[in-house]
Amino acid sequence: MGPRLWIVHLLLGFSSGLPLLLTASTLQVWMTELGVPLAIIGGLASVGLPYNFKFVWSPFIDRFPLPFLTRRRGWMVLIQVLMMLAIAGLGFTHPEQSVVITFAVAALVAFLSATQDILIDAYRRENLPDEKMGYGLSLYTTGYRLAMLVAGAVALWSMQAYQLSWPTVYTGLAACVLIGIFAALIAPESADATAQTPKTFEEAIVGPFKQLFSTKNIWLILVFLLLYKLGDNLSSSMTAPFVIKHGYTKGDYAKLVKGVGLLSTLAGVYVGAWVMEKITIARSLWVFGVLQAIAILSLYWLAQDSRVAYMLPYDVIKQKLWFLSFAIFCEMFTAGMAVPAFNTFVALLTDRKFTATQYALLTSLVALPRTLLSTPSGWIAGQLGWENYFLFCVLTTIPGLFLLSKVAPWNKNAANS
Repeated sequence: MGPRLWIVHLLLGFSSGLPLLLTASTLQVWMTELGVPLAIIGGLASVGLPYNFKFVWSPFIDRFPLPFLTRRRGWMVLIQVLMMLAIAGLGFTHPEQSVVITFAVAALVAFLSATQDILIDAYRRENLPDEKMGYGLSLYTTGYRLAMLVAGAVALWSMQAYQLSWPTVYTGLAACVLIGIFAALIAPESADATAQTPKTFEEAIVGPFKQLFSTKNIWLILVFLLLYKLGDNLSSSMTAPFVIKHGYTKGDYAKLVKGVGLLSTLAGVYVGAWVMEKITIARSLWVFGVLQAIAILSLYWLAQDSRVAYMLPYDVIKQKLWFLSFAIFCEMFTAGMAVPAFNTFVALLTDRKFTATQYALLTSLVALPRTLLSTPSGWIAGQLGWENYFLFCVLTTIPGLFLLSKVAPWNKNAANS
C-alpha cells in the first residue's frame, strides 16, 4: 500500500469520524449546559437511526455512479459538500427553544454521514487486499479518532479558552469536512472494483442479500454483531452527562475524556492489531470482549466516588481527576483493542461485487446498539442511578460473548477468522 493510499485512508477516516460527536456527546454537553432534561438528552441517540438503515439506499449508490470523478469518489464529494452545510446549520439551532428542530438537523447530519460511511467502507474493501485490511483499518481508525478529538476536545477546549459561541464552533468544524473532500479528489480507485458494478438495479438490490444470507450461521452472526459491543455502547453513551453532572468542567472533559481517551484508543487499536496477528481473529474477539466488560467496572468505581465528590467544591474535585483518567483509559483502551478484530470480522463477511450494500447492512447492525438501543440510556441511568447503571452495562456484555462461542469458538482453526 503506497503513501498516497496511506494518506487517503487516514484522511477518509478523519472525514468519517468528524460528524459523529457533533450529533452525540458534543451536542449532549451543549444541551446539558442549557438545562435540557436528561431523558431528552439520552433520546438524542435516536437521531443516529440513519446509521442503522443505510443499507436501504446503498443499492442506489452502488448501482448509479455520478457523471463526474469515479464510482465512489463522485458520490463522496457531493455528500461531503452537503454534510458541511448541514453541520454549520446545526450550530445555529436553539435546543433550549425548539429541541425538535435541533433533532431534525442533527438527523440530517447523521443521514449524510451514514451515506459517506457507505462510500468509504466500500472504497476501503474494494481497494485493499484481504491481508492488508487490518492495516487499512488501523489507518482509518487513527484518522477517525483524530476527528473525534477535534469535534470533542478541541471544540470544547476552544470554547472555554477563547469564549467562542456554539455557532462559531460548529461552523469551524463544518470547514474541516474539506479534508475529506481533498481525500476523495486524490484517491485512486480500483478499475477491477468499478468493473464489478451491478448491471441492473434488481441485481444491486437482490444480489447482495442473496449472497450474504447463503453464509453458514448467518442469523447467529447477525445477532452477534448486534450484541457484541452493546455494553460498551451503553456506557459510552452516558459518559458526557455523567462527567458534567458530577462537577467536572468542559475543560476537564476535553483533556481527559477526549485527550486521554484518544491516546488510549489509538494505543488499543495498534495493540489489538498486533494481538490479532498473533492469536487469530476468533481468539482476539474473546479476549477483547471480556476485557471490555471488565473495563466498564472502572466507571462503576468512579460512580461510587463521584456520588460523594460532586457535592464538594471544585478545587477538591479537581484533585480527583486521576480517578476519571484511569476509568477513561480502561474503557477506551479495551474498546480500541477490539476495533481491528471486530471490523475485520465484518469486512470478511462481504463479497467485493456487493460491497456497499453488504457492508452497509452489517455496519448498520453494528451501529444499532449505539443508536436505537442506547436511546433510553438517559432514562435508565435516571432510574437506576449511575452505579447500578454501569453494572447493568456489564451484564449486557454477556449475550454477545455467549453468541461468540457459536460463531467464532476459541479453538476455531481458521488462521484469520
